[in-house]
Amino acid sequence: MTTAPDFSPRPLPLRLQPGDDLRRALEAQVVASGVSAAFVVAGIGSLRTAAIRLAGAQNASILDGDMELLTLSGSLGVDGGHLHLSVADTQGRVTGGHAGYGCIVRTTAEILLCLLPDWHFSRAPDAATGWNELAIRRHPSP
Repeated sequence: MTTAPDFSPRPLPLRLQPGDDLRRALEAQVVASGVSAAFVVAGIGSLRTAAIRLAGAQNASILDGDMELLTLSGSLGVDGGHLHLSVADTQGRVTGGHAGYGCIVRTTAEILLCLLPDWHFSRAPDAATGWNELAIRRHPSP
């Protein structure tokens, strides 16, 4: 008897440790899981440094100090990730944008990934936006 492989989405809860680079750790986890497509469903925790690229900016702004990670979401594929986050400082001021490399976990980051084994995510230049945008391809069924 031949059965089709299980290509259903798989949840993967994670806890990142103090000192982990948020984006690098998530990209490495996707590679280690053996899939080429995933979404960050949710993320909370704390950061000691946040690298956030604001809308329309070319470079990330660096925020230092204790921050609560309020939200995290985005896509992860073979070419890396496209993640958005929001953080609150010790005064409750909220900043959000694109999560860059250099978002360093302070105490914890609790993340829920959704692994998509039957999909392939990559990034490709998009003439309309001028950015490398998500390219989605479904793996052929065996």
